[in-house]
Amino acid sequence: MPGSFGITVARKPNHVEVAPRGEIDLAVAGELRECLLELLAGGDDRIVVDLEGVEFLDSTGLGVLVGGLKRARERGGDLQVRDPRPQVRSVFEITGLAPVFGLDENG
Repeated sequence: MPGSFGITVARKPNHVEVAPRGEIDLAVAGELRECLLELLAGGDDRIVVDLEGVEFLDSTGLGVLVGGLKRARERGGDLQVRDPRPQVRSVFEITGLAPVFGLDENG
């Protein structure tokens, strides 16, 4: 089914990589929120969210990422996103959040 949602978490040497796939909307944003909160509560304060497998991101999903970023920075860490598809990247660009999440204009 298109948009089927799932999350993969992988520990890397300097961060934890969270790779959601499918559509991040009101129906599933809570799952991503819980994943991020569990990682932060467990002491992981450097998180990279790989958005390559995300087909759609609504304002609820964006809010989850903003909340995760805020909590990570409160702990002295960071949350960045990487590899969004063009339609997902546009959400970050339209809202002015692309540079906040480490998305420069070319990458």
